[in-house]
Amino acid sequence: MTNWEFSLDCARKLDENDELSSYRDQFYIPDFSGEQSIYFTGNSLGLQPKKVQSYIQKELEDWSKFGVEGHEKAANPWISYHEILTDDIKKLVGAKSNEVVVTHSLTTNLHLLLISFYRPTKKRFKILCEKKAFPSDQYALESQVNLHQLKAEDCIIEIEPRDGEETIRNEDIVQKIEEIGEELALIMIGGVNYYSGQVFDMKKITKAGHNVGAFVGFDLAHGVGNIPVELNKWGVDFAAWCSYKYLNSGPGGVSGMYINEKHVENPNVLRLAGWWGHNKENRFQMPDKFDPIPSAESWQLSNAPILAMAAHKASLDLFSEVGMRKLRNKSILLTQYMEYIIHYINENYKSKLEIITPKNINERGCQLSIIAHGFGKELFEKLSENHIVVDWREPNVIRAAPVPFYNSFEDVFKFGEVLKNILNEH
Repeated sequence: MTNWEFSLDCARKLDENDELSSYRDQFYIPDFSGEQSIYFTGNSLGLQPKKVQSYIQKELEDWSKFGVEGHEKAANPWISYHEILTDDIKKLVGAKSNEVVVTHSLTTNLHLLLISFYRPTKKRFKILCEKKAFPSDQYALESQVNLHQLKAEDCIIEIEPRDGEETIRNEDIVQKIEEIGEELALIMIGGVNYYSGQVFDMKKITKAGHNVGAFVGFDLAHGVGNIPVELNKWGVDFAAWCSYKYLNSGPGGVSGMYINEKHVENPNVLRLAGWWGHNKENRFQMPDKFDPIPSAESWQLSNAPILAMAAHKASLDLFSEVGMRKLRNKSILLTQYMEYIIHYINENYKSKLEIITPKNINERGCQLSIIAHGFGKELFEKLSENHIVVDWREPNVIRAAPVPFYNSFEDVFKFGEVLKNILNEH
């Protein structure tokens, strides 16, 4: 890190030493602005792997050839298609095979899980979440509270940063858990906060929640495919994530669910039932009474959306080929190089760029959230004019995510060059 320079030569040398650099060629880089973009929004929508089209085309061919018989006769039979994703997904989230399933969409899955794990009583009814959680999470929690004819202001407690700080201290979360104590029914936090990019200490939060008798779950939309995750080892009760961000599986792609093994094998855990969650042995005998599969599959409602799952499989095959360890190692370096360049610009060009994402590499993934004091949205718009694709989050944050699969150190350098020039002109 001490040998780094804000120079094209340095960036290209870093790329020459990058063992994953060839994977960039396996993705389509957008050129909608008239030239190839520098794309730092994999935290919103990951880029398309070039393999996706052939994977989907294969299913289209099998559909045209077999019709309904494709459920059994397709190269990857559709009845069991979701099962071929299990091995790759369990590795990404640190789970056992019976603890994960790919199905539905993210907020749908969160609702299905909340039905199971938010079971308020007169004594234990409160939910703890983070302030400025992703809005869909907030809406889901409030509607679940309303479902039980309770009021959000009585039940939902939001933990927030201390005055003058941008991120939430893990010790404050633990303290709040202990303070709520036996009234706490559920903790539901975004494992990686979408706004700040902060990674929470999920192991510590889970332990603290269990110590007071609460269930603990995480929305990992910004976690899976970005940071190492060990849900089973941490003892997490449940989690859900999407596939269209760091998992590069297409807009509105399918979602994943994790439910700890102690719950999946318990038939008394309430599930909203659908026929695809019913015992596979007699599912097609159409029995009247629901018999849940003793795995996370019992949270499925309907049969798989095959075309979306084919896109997901194309991406997961790349993750399986590379492995999360190598991706994480590159991610750390890419993000540190971006951080270095932003600090360099601040020191040498009298700018006021503030990174609110934690500096500690264990408390962040590849996203840096940046406040450009004195600029507002103008800086974001000027970056866009220069073919830099980042995103803007109200009230004043630019999020930039150098993704290890397809971003390069040269991308980061060029981002810095454009940033420097815009600031100099201001």
